[in-house]
Amino acid sequence: MSQLSFSDAEGQAKRKQTRREKFLLEMVKLLSWNELEKPIARYYSKSLRGRKPFPLSSMLRIHCMQLFYNLSDPAMEDTLYEVESMRRFAGISIDTVPDETTILNFRHLLERHNLGKKLFSQINKHLAKQGLSFKEGTIVDATIISAPISTKNESGQRGPEMHQAKKGNEWHFGMKMHIGVDDAFAVIHSMATTPANVHDINLGRQLLHGNENRMWGDAGYLGIEKRDETQDLDIDWFVGCRPGKRKTLISAQLKKIKASVRAKVEHSFRIIKQQFGFSKTRYRGLAKNTERLYLLAGFTNLGTCKRYCCPENQCALNSGFGLNLG
Repeated sequence: MSQLSFSDAEGQAKRKQTRREKFLLEMVKLLSWNELEKPIARYYSKSLRGRKPFPLSSMLRIHCMQLFYNLSDPAMEDTLYEVESMRRFAGISIDTVPDETTILNFRHLLERHNLGKKLFSQINKHLAKQGLSFKEGTIVDATIISAPISTKNESGQRGPEMHQAKKGNEWHFGMKMHIGVDDAFAVIHSMATTPANVHDINLGRQLLHGNENRMWGDAGYLGIEKRDETQDLDIDWFVGCRPGKRKTLISAQLKKIKASVRAKVEHSFRIIKQQFGFSKTRYRGLAKNTERLYLLAGFTNLGTCKRYCCPENQCALNSGFGLNLG
């Protein structure tokens, strides 16, 4: 860790601890950062090419803060200069702040080697060591993430891998995030992305890990038990009815039970889209956004499981996600 500058030391001496400071402190406690660095280490050492390296631990934490606060590369550099608590979290001083190009190159390194999925798995392994496994039931669902519709770019076209889809009476342009969530702890264990026009049921089997004994889904997954790819599964299917058929059902209590279980999956979408601010794609193409979503899914799991991992400090995590840096 770099030696603190006078401005950093002065910042640490202030009396009040902000919500951001509390949140970043909890992130240090919740994660085994050394384990999180292992999938990146061998690729990072080869990418330096004789330049004076920034520590991997610092670059990884800076990248994570980009996701926490939904910042661009230039905004991340500016924020590091302005916010002492974020420099302290990254283990750097004001004299050793990486520029936006270095931050961008690190992000490209993760994207090039598809490390987002590996980091997501590493976070889930960390949670599993604390007893938060997901083996009994899965809730599946999907949400549309909007993409910019502007054609003011080099190609003069909208994102080529994005597509429009109709939901209700409205049309949406973008991508779709599909997730499989444990029905006990609401932990995301599976994720996939597609253009927005791909039907939910086409990814249903991919979101099941194969060891569950029940599956929950909304009406978009009607008929999934009849598809060829699910014939090897011996599980109970709890799939919602279409709106027109609900009125004919006798058991309102059964509908309520199904809906209350399926609602757990919406909490994950809320954290990703509202608290982390990823309701609209930042990059062009599916690959870059998918890498970002894998890490956001991992941090969403940490936020969901905070009561089990660090029960005495729930408030800090609740207030830390999605802080306004303005």
